[in-house]
Amino acid sequence: MARKTTVTAVALTVTGALLLSGCTATADWWSATFGGASGPPEVREEFPYVREGRIFQDTGQDNEMTFSITGLERTDDYTVMYYEVTYADEFSGPNRNLSMAHTLIDPLTGRVYRQFLDEDGLKYGSESPGGDGLYPVHDGVTNEYVRYFPRLPDEVEQVTFLGSGLGAMTGIPVQDVDAERPDPENPNGADHLTLDDPPPSGESLTFANRRPDEDAVADEGWVQSFVDSEVASTTRDGDREIISLHSDVMFAFDSSDLTEEAEEVVRRAAATLTANVDPDDPVITVVGHTDGIGSASYNDALSVDRAETVRDLLAEEIGSGYTLEVEGRGMDEPIAREGGPDDEQARARNRRVEFSYVYDTSTEVSDEEDYDDDAIGAAQRNVTWPAPYTDDPGSAVASGELDGIRMDVYPLRRDGAYVIGTFSLTNTGDEPRIPDLGGTEAVMAGGPEQFNKGTLGGFQLLEPESGLVRYVAQMDFGEGRYSSFAEEVHMLQPGNTYDLVAVFPAPAVDVEGLTLRAGPFGEFEEVPVEF
Repeated sequence: MARKTTVTAVALTVTGALLLSGCTATADWWSATFGGASGPPEVREEFPYVREGRIFQDTGQDNEMTFSITGLERTDDYTVMYYEVTYADEFSGPNRNLSMAHTLIDPLTGRVYRQFLDEDGLKYGSESPGGDGLYPVHDGVTNEYVRYFPRLPDEVEQVTFLGSGLGAMTGIPVQDVDAERPDPENPNGADHLTLDDPPPSGESLTFANRRPDEDAVADEGWVQSFVDSEVASTTRDGDREIISLHSDVMFAFDSSDLTEEAEEVVRRAAATLTANVDPDDPVITVVGHTDGIGSASYNDALSVDRAETVRDLLAEEIGSGYTLEVEGRGMDEPIAREGGPDDEQARARNRRVEFSYVYDTSTEVSDEEDYDDDAIGAAQRNVTWPAPYTDDPGSAVASGELDGIRMDVYPLRRDGAYVIGTFSLTNTGDEPRIPDLGGTEAVMAGGPEQFNKGTLGGFQLLEPESGLVRYVAQMDFGEGRYSSFAEEVHMLQPGNTYDLVAVFPAPAVDVEGLTLRAGPFGEFEEVPVEF
């Protein structure tokens, strides 16, 4: 969540980062998990890390841009990112880049960090010469920038960066330094504000530097993921996990009496809970929910009765050593919107019994022996090594066209606990267009509304063999503030191609291909999953 920090109090503690240690245990884990597969990959320490492509501008002048991260350094107080931006094409007038906010993600723990802002929402670091957040841009001239993020935990050695507008940049190393680089000696950005006054040939634009003060605020949060199956779904947010059992599998209609399937479902859930619950915080809260049919008082009572029934059965299966608590929330917390064209599916999803608990981060790595056939597949965490950096998404493996827009699909790449989907959209027509790729009209009937939001919210990954469905992840910054873990799609200009990413929770390590559900573009089978 957003938090006010002083310049000396921004360190965080994150556990479960064994994979970053570089010790023998890492190699042993890799060998046990992946057998003879090559890896873990070496971290490339040399900067810069460079991306090129076309980005969205609010004026529609969607120009080719080169974005280079020239340093990511951890001091005693901050994480400082140095980067450069160069535009090749002509601009006229003020433009704003429409990419998401600069974001650093630890792909192993799912921790998320954004840059420090002041009370007016302006970035610390390189100052806007006019104080309005805009910077002068000249054709072929490089702008040099500095930005400040919260100090990353010591064990984090590489991160994934989003926010350039050019997709995910994985495997960016974090370098420890004793002090920041010196500020620009003679910042010249304010001297070249107009297009007819470029800097001398070969000279970059630099800006005065402003460090975070006591009023600085940086958003910090967690990646929130959602995996669904016919029996259960799992929502993971930081160290909190919620396994949701579908009530229609557990109970007869309008009843708290268990179905014949219920005992088997709870037994499988118990196996998952014993593997996942943090032994230092062994509290499992059993929460009952109903749909919106009937009175609030009736649904409150029914939700409590169902939660207590499940609690009693779980207690028999899970044994001692856990504290089981019960809550009934009736119809107060729907996760799918009722009353629409998919009303029956939405109500069925809202009827559920949840297990909420803190999970054990020491089981974060994906060792198949830790999970057996009795565990609920939707709750399995699958974590591999962070993806090494690459500026090449590979060759397109599928494509489709809809209303003058072509979408190309590239291989999925594993990155820690996630897989990164890379897509390109090309406007093959003669007029600017905004494709409708997401939202509640483009998702599975009755899908969870929160994970439908964002332009690519309707995209999903399906495991054909297990039936598990993986939704585009969200970033949770607390206080009800979420951001889709995907680049937004804006107006596509004629003839232009734009690269986009969407990030999903990772499947098991032996899954080599997934079906992509791409909203109105339909389904693409056997999209390969690569390390």
